[in-house]
Amino acid sequence: MRLDGRKTLPQGYDAMINLQKVVNQSKLDPKLMMLVVTRASQINGCAYCLDMHTKDATAIGEDPQRLHVLAAWREAPFYSKKERAALDWTESLTLLSQTGAPDKVYAELEKNFSPKEIMELTFAIVAINGWNRLAVGLRSEVGGYVSHLKAEPVMA
Repeated sequence: MRLDGRKTLPQGYDAMINLQKVVNQSKLDPKLMMLVVTRASQINGCAYCLDMHTKDATAIGEDPQRLHVLAAWREAPFYSKKERAALDWTESLTLLSQTGAPDKVYAELEKNFSPKEIMELTFAIVAINGWNRLAVGLRSEVGGYVSHLKAEPVMA
């Protein structure tokens, strides 16, 4: 690690934590959210966040196959229309300088999400991109994360 941002600028870290708390209050499907943060972390090359979010995703019951082929989600048959819209939006915002957040991507988002859900998803993408930049830039140590999440019980 290059430096510990929590100790060096705790108010900056606290601001990120507060944003993450808002994101965590979202009513969006937790598996969808895990796909989104994992895909952004793949694009940004953030090993720390990939380690964390793939462990969290499997802990809540995500199919590992979907995580294994996530980088090629457009070619894979096992993502829903809603997930595809979210992943396209994730890529558009993560690669903003290249995409400009196209209207056709946003139009597909509007077909699948309410305005509030679009904002929840957008803030989740903003947050993970911030965390990725902190983890990659400061060289967070990779591999030691242990998920505290558990799968939701299935009601019959």
